[in-house]
Amino acid sequence: MVTIDDYLEFETEWCPGCGNFGILKAIKKALVNLGKEPHEVLIVSGIGQAGKLPHYMKCNTFNGLHGRTLPPATGAKIANHELTVLTVGGDGDAYGEGGNHIIHAIRRNPNITAIVHDNQIYGLTKGQASPTSELGMKTKVQTHGVFNTPLNPLALAISLDCSFVARGYAGNIEHLIGILEEAINHRGFALVDILQPCVSFNKLNTFKWYAERVYRLDEEGYVPDDRITAFERSLEWGDKIPIGVFYKKEKPILEDGFSILKEGKLISRPKDQAHIDELIDTFM
Repeated sequence: MVTIDDYLEFETEWCPGCGNFGILKAIKKALVNLGKEPHEVLIVSGIGQAGKLPHYMKCNTFNGLHGRTLPPATGAKIANHELTVLTVGGDGDAYGEGGNHIIHAIRRNPNITAIVHDNQIYGLTKGQASPTSELGMKTKVQTHGVFNTPLNPLALAISLDCSFVARGYAGNIEHLIGILEEAINHRGFALVDILQPCVSFNKLNTFKWYAERVYRLDEEGYVPDDRITAFERSLEWGDKIPIGVFYKKEKPILEDGFSILKEGKLISRPKDQAHIDELIDTFM
């Protein structure tokens, strides 16, 4: 039986008090609760503080380019569709550099889970505004305040009929674990945006700020099956901020379009090494 110890503990380079610690704990616990062994899991990350997460746990890892988590994750899922594939990245990585990939991953609906550490700031590069930064937020770069309209990733995903859309909060780990379990179990593309306070560079959206605002959708009997209602809830921001599963829908996944996958994993099929060598030679 898999335990939390199977995913090991590694020394981290995050700031003390960082919301990323709660997310790391929640991901490990969700995988253990689902009975996922480390060799059954692939985590694909980009660049940033969030992108360091798979370095701190034992599992298969692909650390790629900034904003490019979803293409290799999709390719890996097709090559071995029995893998549990997660992507992790920050709001800059996922919604800035990787914004186009989010849109098309929603269209394709591969069976992977995209986890976004949304701290509304670029943490690795010391505090520039990100696509989700609040209007008026002042940084060392945006000295007069942010004047670009913040991206609403949940509203974007729901408008595109994403098959699973949720928001968690790094300050409520038990609730986040449940969201991640549901997202990983979901058959299709699952977007989990996680409110993750950056204690070093975002002095506005703090743990205290969120604690005064977040409320759980499931505590008021919310059912995430109506797209219009989900979209309306995704627009709530300010004095009240909902967390939980906003929208869920069953529909065909990308892998269903490849009949060859019915014969088993592509990675397990016989390979012509001579052909592989010839292909590699073309890159020399």
